[in-house]
This record gives sequence, structure tokens and C-alpha cells, in this order.
Amino acid sequence: MTSRSCSRSACDERAVATLTYVYNESTAVIGPLASHVEPHGYDLCRRHSTNLSAPRGWEVIRLADEFTDPEPTDDDLLALADAVREVGLNYGGEEPDRPGQGSSMVEVARRGHLTVLADPDA
Repeated sequence: MTSRSCSRSACDERAVATLTYVYNESTAVIGPLASHVEPHGYDLCRRHSTNLSAPRGWEVIRLADEFTDPEPTDDDLLALADAVREVGLNYGGEEPDRPGQGSSMVEVARRGHLTVLADPDA
């Protein structure tokens, strides 16, 4: 798991919480650091998550009093191992072509920094 930095400008502290806005309810929600980066979420360090204030009329909901640095879990390693195993089973032990090097592989989906590729010839 790669550590992420605070989204606030000029802050390079490690992020420990994620801020999201619920605009139709005029609410800012600060919760534990999201497992992956979301386009409408903002990662915050301990200081910024504690000192955040909202505009007049808005409510700030903190899902915890104190946020801790997330630690890698066994689930992260198992998910990676399962993904590698699945690719190996799909290719019967053969080395797949690398995308962009004359292969016929096409991108099927993305999840975070991982890309799912399919071979239309298979």
C-alpha cells in the first residue's frame, strides 16, 4: 500500500482521513482513509482532518475522534496473489504478450492503478 499525501495545498504530510461532501445536505463527512483514491474525495492529514471547518450553515460529521495511519493488511497481499494466479490460469502457464508491443490485447477495465486486459483471440 502506497502512502498518500494530504490534498491541502503546500501540505506534504501523510493522509490519514478522507473528506467527502454531501452537497444536497450541506454536510462535510470526514472518515477513515479510503482504500483507493476517489475523484470526489479529499485525503487529509491528521492536522487538517482535526482542524477542518465548514461554511456557515454546513455541518461537519467526523466518523472518529482520532484517525490513525492505515497499515497494509493481508487482504491486500491476497488480492494481488489472486489476480496474478488468475492471469496465470487464463494463459495456461504461457507468457502473455505485453500490451503495446504488437499484442492484440485490449483494455477491458481499470481499478485504481490496475488494468484488466483481454486477448480477443483467446
